Amino acid sequence: MLNNHTKTNNKAVSSKRLTQCSLIMASLLTVLTPAHANNGLPETLKVCAAANEMPYSNKQQQGFENEIAETLAQSMDMPLEFVWSDKAAIFLVTEHLLKNECDVVMGVDSDDPRVATSDPYYKSGYVFVYRADKNLDISNWDSPDIQKLNRFVVVPGSPSEVMLREVGKYEGNFNYTKSLSGFKSPRNKYIRLEPKKLIGEVTSGKGDIAHLWAPEVARYVRDSDTPLEMVLSPEFGEIEGGEGIVQHYDQSVAVREGDKALLDAINKGLADAAPKITAILKKEGIPLL
Repeated sequence: MLNNHTKTNNKAVSSKRLTQCSLIMASLLTVLTPAHANNGLPETLKVCAAANEMPYSNKQQQGFENEIAETLAQSMDMPLEFVWSDKAAIFLVTEHLLKNECDVVMGVDSDDPRVATSDPYYKSGYVFVYRADKNLDISNWDSPDIQKLNRFVVVPGSPSEVMLREVGKYEGNFNYTKSLSGFKSPRNKYIRLEPKKLIGEVTSGKGDIAHLWAPEVARYVRDSDTPLEMVLSPEFGEIEGGEGIVQHYDQSVAVREGDKALLDAINKGLADAAPKITAILKKEGIPLL
């Protein structure tokens, strides 16, 4: 009987030790396994961002998209890692996201066909910007005061350039537009015109009026020592024989096609963080639609 009891006790001890080992292993796996591994999410929200493209982003994280990314990561309960690029933001998708160097790009058009996009987290548009002391009355490209002006601050290739042609102001503005880029040729090379400099053209009086993407210039209009008017364009610019030039755009977060679990989590995070994101955009001075 003694021996039998001894065997039984040994089995009980062995069983207890196995249970303890299992609990320890489970605890270790909980620590070592990424927090989101069970639901198909990456361990970290890796956001590709331009290292020097204000007001959107810079390495000092002073851009409003940096701030929105931080807010989104907090809402998703994920650590945030910026993957910095020295190239312009227009290359973030092709040069980084699609090459698996990051998992997320902020601020892409919601209908971008290269990627899967989140629910829009804001919508804005192009704006007319001019000095308040000019006493202009401009609400769209058909406003009579448009015809009184000669130097239009626009970005080549933008909807603004199309509308300049439509109102008969393109040829007369050609040399001035070229001067904004130092007469550099855009052929086979992307040339970014600094938003702060473009608004400076208006405040200095060198440019009569600007027509630019609001999120790109709102900060500089807001901070200008010279009082400026900023008027949101209608959704479509009327062109003869056409459907109109779109001037309002939804903005989304981009992920790779197939990253459904991440996209679903981002959509939930955006919804939960919506009041905070809206506050960031309003602080920036961006007109929201």
